[in-house]
Amino acid sequence: MKRNLLYIVLCTFVLSLASCGAKRSQAFYNQPSRLLSADFDGTYVVRTQVRSRDAVTAFSDAQRKVVKEIIFDGIKSATDGLADLKPLCLDMNAQEKYEDYWNAFFSDNGPWKQFTSYKDRRAVTTRYERDGRQMVETGTVTVDRAGIKKKLQEDGIIPKEGRY
Repeated sequence: MKRNLLYIVLCTFVLSLASCGAKRSQAFYNQPSRLLSADFDGTYVVRTQVRSRDAVTAFSDAQRKVVKEIIFDGIKSATDGLADLKPLCLDMNAQEKYEDYWNAFFSDNGPWKQFTSYKDRRAVTTRYERDGRQMVETGTVTVDRAGIKKKLQEDGIIPKEGRY
């Protein structure tokens, strides 16, 4: 009887330890954007992931993230046929140097919105995953890189052609 009781207690203890697993980490959702395709008119299709509380905020955050990466970080290609996109702004201190400009540029109704769209969005290109607090959205954004470059050159943030 003691042996059976000890066996039951031991099994209960092992099962309770097995059910106390760590919470699932969402660290893998912080992935950089990937370039999917390029058009001859200077537009690019980019796949990105963002976290947000709702879908409306996730859409605008995805667009804003892609524009920031095109300007400051560059975007790696997801396929072998495309070259990686280099950043438009090569000045390492541009974010601090032109802080007021970037605050106005990336505001909610800022000029960055005119360079992005979801025209290449399809039902299978957007994926949502939810946990208790936030949503992870994987979406496809179309960006007019040539338009961004022209705007930054007109505003004097990056040098005109021929100076690089």
